Amino acid sequence: MFTGNRGCLVDESGEIVRHHRGDLWITCVTEFRGRRNPLARPGRWTPVFFLDEAVALAAGHRPCGYCRLDAYNAYCEAVGRARGNSSVPSAPEINRLLKAERYRPGRGLVRAADRVLWDASIENLPAGCVIIPGDGQPRLLLADRMLAFSFAGWVDPVDRPRGTTVQVLTPPTSAAALAQGFVPTLHPSAS
Repeated sequence: MFTGNRGCLVDESGEIVRHHRGDLWITCVTEFRGRRNPLARPGRWTPVFFLDEAVALAAGHRPCGYCRLDAYNAYCEAVGRARGNSSVPSAPEINRLLKAERYRPGRGLVRAADRVLWDASIENLPAGCVIIPGDGQPRLLLADRMLAFSFAGWVDPVDRPRGTTVQVLTPPTSAAALAQGFVPTLHPSAS
């Protein structure tokens, strides 16, 4: 449903050589005003793709302030409320928060072991967060259930457990935005 920008990920021959470049990790719509971006053009941003916004948030991205202005404003306002501020934080400020919450320092294309996970009581997590339960399968939390991730959509609904602590993939800033009313756009399989 969405594309994301982590900077230019390819070398001059178009081969993927890095996981990300820079601190600007945004979530964009896949079509905007008829513009097209090549998949692997050297010197340009390299699109990555997300099933939906819950996956993008879990990956450490935030809504784009250009092609998704309404979602961007709603996200920033929710982050401001979560931080107890009457002012809305700037994009660079949110980018710095998310950068610190995404990955430990590391190198290479495969960075799963470098992800920063955090523990939380499942009762304290809002719908829209992605968690990693004991079986290691990422799951989307909804109000009454959770769904397992697959590249085709959310599957395997189970009741949302109670009284347990889980590892959370969604960075704390985005989890706080969800708790303060930011509503992510979910894949139809989540309904």
